[in-house]
Amino acid sequence: MKQLGAIMSSEIAETPKVFKAILDNQAAFDAVRDVLTAQNIQSVLILARGTSDNAAHYLKYLIETQIGLPVGLTSPSSVTIYNAQLKYKNTLVVAISQSGQSPDLVHFATAAREASAYVISMTNDDASPLAKIAHHHFSLLAGPELAVAATKSYNAQLLVSYLLVCAWTGKSVNSAQIIAQAERIAGDRDLVADAVVHTSRDHEIVILGRGFAYPNAREAALKIQETCKISVQGLSTADYLHGPISALTANTQVFIVAPQHMPAESIVEATTKIRKTAHRIFWIGNGGTPAGDDIVLAGSHCEDEITSTLVDAMVLQRFALEFAVASGFDPDAPEGLSKVTLTH
Repeated sequence: MKQLGAIMSSEIAETPKVFKAILDNQAAFDAVRDVLTAQNIQSVLILARGTSDNAAHYLKYLIETQIGLPVGLTSPSSVTIYNAQLKYKNTLVVAISQSGQSPDLVHFATAAREASAYVISMTNDDASPLAKIAHHHFSLLAGPELAVAATKSYNAQLLVSYLLVCAWTGKSVNSAQIIAQAERIAGDRDLVADAVVHTSRDHEIVILGRGFAYPNAREAALKIQETCKISVQGLSTADYLHGPISALTANTQVFIVAPQHMPAESIVEATTKIRKTAHRIFWIGNGGTPAGDDIVLAGSHCEDEITSTLVDAMVLQRFALEFAVASGFDPDAPEGLSKVTLTH
């Protein structure tokens, strides 16, 4: 009898190997090192859907904080449904997709290139339509990903995004530390066990993050929804205070994504208000301020918040996997989902 989640589990565990392959291939980024100046790039747009859209938020925050260029997320339907005529001179479009096949992404990328945009893609298939459209393509080097819920490919997208921005800024990369921390997390069998035992499908789950933690908060919510068949909110802590917190009850299960070296002051207001109602906070990562009955899903010990975030993605994936299995679901093949979603 097949073990529930066996494929998803093995793919999460492959992350250190994927990271090593990408980091060993850093020379590939030399080809676009000068693209921002050579193409006189004035703005950046990121094209993605689903899990890849959460990776897009990570890249967005990287470019905004490390380079200062304005970054937006595309609306593919502006082209596929509304036939907008794009004017993308001096614009960089970065397309992110595991499969590189979704028709709306391919259509938009084609229109963007025809509108004078410089297009970079990152996919897990060098022969995909999206890879072929781009001026330059980066392989995720994740190998075949069979589980419906994307894991190692998302982690690869975060790392490729990081290396891309490091190439533009000239920042050095601590490859050994990233790999070592990913291996440590992959080898911790009890990583999320306590959190799984104390989480219930019968009560609301809210996952919050801010800054670099926000993409992983969105991704954690998506992974739990995909694998556990429950509705989960993934929000910015700041946005949560602007309305959704009114639905907070004593039974609400609040997870806060808090990577090592996260500025503590960024979530003080949110945690103070949450603690007035909720009896426990679950922390994903080592940058939180646990107290009382709080539970910590320990993350990486990388030297900065940015790299801690990309390694900590494994923690939220393990939680979604093990929570689904504990709930009697097979996260490898959630009912109603397919591996490649061909939106138009």
